[in-house]
Amino acid sequence: MQLLCHLNQVLRCRAAGFVHALGVRVALLLGAWCCLGSGVQAQSPMPTDKLLAEVGQWVQQSQQLSAEQFSFAPLDSRVQLQNCDRALVMDAPFASRETVRVRCLGNPTWQLYLRVLLKPGVAPGLVPAAVPQSAAAGTSAPAGAMRRVVVANQVLRAGSIVSASQVHEVDMPAQGLDYQVLGAVKDAENAEMVREVQPGVPLRSYDVRRAVMVKQGQTVLLTVGQGSGFSITARVEALQDGKIGDQIRLKNPESGRFMSGVVTGPNAARGL
Repeated sequence: MQLLCHLNQVLRCRAAGFVHALGVRVALLLGAWCCLGSGVQAQSPMPTDKLLAEVGQWVQQSQQLSAEQFSFAPLDSRVQLQNCDRALVMDAPFASRETVRVRCLGNPTWQLYLRVLLKPGVAPGLVPAAVPQSAAAGTSAPAGAMRRVVVANQVLRAGSIVSASQVHEVDMPAQGLDYQVLGAVKDAENAEMVREVQPGVPLRSYDVRRAVMVKQGQTVLLTVGQGSGFSITARVEALQDGKIGDQIRLKNPESGRFMSGVVTGPNAARGL
């Protein structure tokens, strides 16, 4: 009986020590997240209505639509918009004309995707923002003008994910080129091929679409604090599928803590 009492006391002490160590570990992790959170909150937030107003003007000009002919799908309530120190850059990089990419190329650097909802009976008529209206109207490019385009290094099969090594940039005569050809490797990298493209053929925006980079249940490498003088990486579980730029829910399998992150690549995300 004395031996059992002694063993019970030892087990209690060890359990108490384990709980204390676990508590310290969780406290350190939460402290790191709080530090990051305070840094993010230091950034001036951008009102959602301001963002939608700017993107709405771009959609009206690029698609020749009136404000009454379309709306935007609601933003995820967890998305934290931040002001940009320069003008926002907007384009429609995918085959579906309903997706608008909004980017801040200044400080802080960020991007998000908005879905345009057309009212019944309204047909899309997207004109790429990078193309002058005169060119979109059918004016041919000046003789001898060149344009930077992305071409395939090898056969790109439908359904495959494009890597940077499979494509490259070249200058081609602008006359006769499709106005929706991609102009930078980054626009094709990590995209999913919609149709097969042969080597040497320029890729167009409707040849690719955003690919699922993270699948529900997979392990994701989450990076927190990148660009803030320190960074923390952790392996977490994805609770939903996500494409580049999507904000998804994640779970720390060790602590059981839920969090959000923005998909940055294959099985990779950046903490918010």
